[in-house]
Amino acid sequence: AVKAAARAAHADGHAARPADGSRAQPRATGMSDMGMTDGRDDWACRHTAAGSERKGTDMALDKNVGDALNKQINEELYSAYLYLTFADYFEGRGLKGFANWYMVQVEEEVAHAKILRRYLLDNDYDVKMGAIAQPTHAGIESDMSVLKAGLDHERYITDCINKCYKVAYDIHDFRTMQLLDWFVKEQGEEETNATDMIKNMELFGGDPKGLFNLDREYQTRTYVAPTMPM
Repeated sequence: AVKAAARAAHADGHAARPADGSRAQPRATGMSDMGMTDGRDDWACRHTAAGSERKGTDMALDKNVGDALNKQINEELYSAYLYLTFADYFEGRGLKGFANWYMVQVEEEVAHAKILRRYLLDNDYDVKMGAIAQPTHAGIESDMSVLKAGLDHERYITDCINKCYKVAYDIHDFRTMQLLDWFVKEQGEEETNATDMIKNMELFGGDPKGLFNLDREYQTRTYVAPTMPM
């Protein structure tokens, strides 16, 4: 029986040898042959799928952020309306330089609204244009009262921008915060300009010659479009 088993094994060995007489090389046995994997392929698939899912989520604009910016569009367009009434006031006073200053302000405020609108559209937010309130003339009784109303309004807009910033900050929306950084800087300049106009009026606007010179100075102001996408 032992001899028979040996002969069978010897025959199997010869049967496994190729016809050219060379020895057959043993086939390497991998983990997959034993029904095993190292898990790397599965991990790669899961990681790719999860990454794709995260990418779609991360790029979406948060609704609260979008709503805040959409509301700010209305605030910027109201500002344009308000400054139109200021320009009209100074036109009636024959101070075309002051009127020109506020007409440039109108263009700037419209540009601010367009910047916000473009950002929302680029982030797949459905922009809604709400009704713009009618500016009131309460308290507008003199040249100085117009200038002070302008400063008060710029401070109000600064507060609105800060509120938008906080909404973005609370959810770590760094892209929107980067956008609003530009508005924060812009509002600093707006408040400075409004304050300077009040100081100039206090210093030089008390007599006709000084007021005339101020008016001529403000007539030279021109609109410079911002470099932000619109």
